[in-house]
Amino acid sequence: MKYLGFFVLLLMPSLFSAVFGEDKPLETVAAVDLNRYAGKWYEVARLPNGFQKKCAGNVTAEYKLLDDGNIEVVNTCKENSGELSIARGKARIKDEKTNSKLEVRFAPAFLSFLPFVWGDYWIIELGENYDYAIVASPDRKYFWVLSRTPEIEEMRIQEILQRAKEKGFETDKVIRTKHNL
Repeated sequence: MKYLGFFVLLLMPSLFSAVFGEDKPLETVAAVDLNRYAGKWYEVARLPNGFQKKCAGNVTAEYKLLDDGNIEVVNTCKENSGELSIARGKARIKDEKTNSKLEVRFAPAFLSFLPFVWGDYWIIELGENYDYAIVASPDRKYFWVLSRTPEIEEMRIQEILQRAKEKGFETDKVIRTKHNL
């Protein structure tokens, strides 16, 4: 009996994760029409990450379909210093049945053969009219809410964040992106 309490304490983190969705596989949307997905998106919210530390606001992502089947990616933001930061990269489709799982690389092209230069870019939610998207990594370390406009109605963003929390994301750490800085 005295060991039962010890084993329960050991299992608590696993039980917590299972209940709150962190151990469940992350599901993506059933299908993405890449022609409709292409174009300019505004970042509305994100989980903090190292490569956007200097971004103060005005964060956008533009996607352009390329003839070779890949996608050109251009991310911009206004840095804390006031400078405009531009990162150019490429995305490739990892799940051709749905187009909802991609990998993105911002490293130079000659490093493309290295698996660690590619980051997961999974589309886990998409507005019916392609007016918003939630993009994340399957390990739940990365999370972005994107919109075709710089802002989303507050009630809608709360609903999006609630669904993300149910999927195991740490939504209490989400940063709201400022625009028109």
